[in-house]
Amino acid sequence: MNIRKATIDDIDILIKLRIDYLLADNGNLTTDEKNAIRSQLTTYFSKHINHDFIAILAETDNNILSTAFLAISEKPANPAFITGKTGTLLNVLTYPEYRRIGIASRVISKIIDEAKQLGVSSINLSATKEGKPLYEKLGFTESPKYTSMKMQLV
Repeated sequence: MNIRKATIDDIDILIKLRIDYLLADNGNLTTDEKNAIRSQLTTYFSKHINHDFIAILAETDNNILSTAFLAISEKPANPAFITGKTGTLLNVLTYPEYRRIGIASRVISKIIDEAKQLGVSSINLSATKEGKPLYEKLGFTESPKYTSMKMQLV
């Protein structure tokens, strides 16, 4: 098994992985939604990959087993993110036949190492009930001070 950072040549793979993740998470996407997402992702990945976006792939014989994405943003520093750089871990996906054998743990560990090299102060994520034990094992904790919230605009 090879665990590696995705490159610009992997855009089609990353789009497939994102769609697969969204289908697993949401259960269904319309054809119009898939087409709109593919279009946005093509532009996004072309612009951001290995600048302020990292994807890690676990593969064997050109078959993707697992992935994780990290979107990096920079904002004014504070004690919680002294470098001003924070990451959002998303799209953690391991195909069902490869779960529970440590692949996701290795993929996320690799993304954490990449984030450290880039000076990212902290990584945030939204965990499912199923994923929470894995993230806790890797050192993620719930914030005692803040509750994650969101306002949907579109």
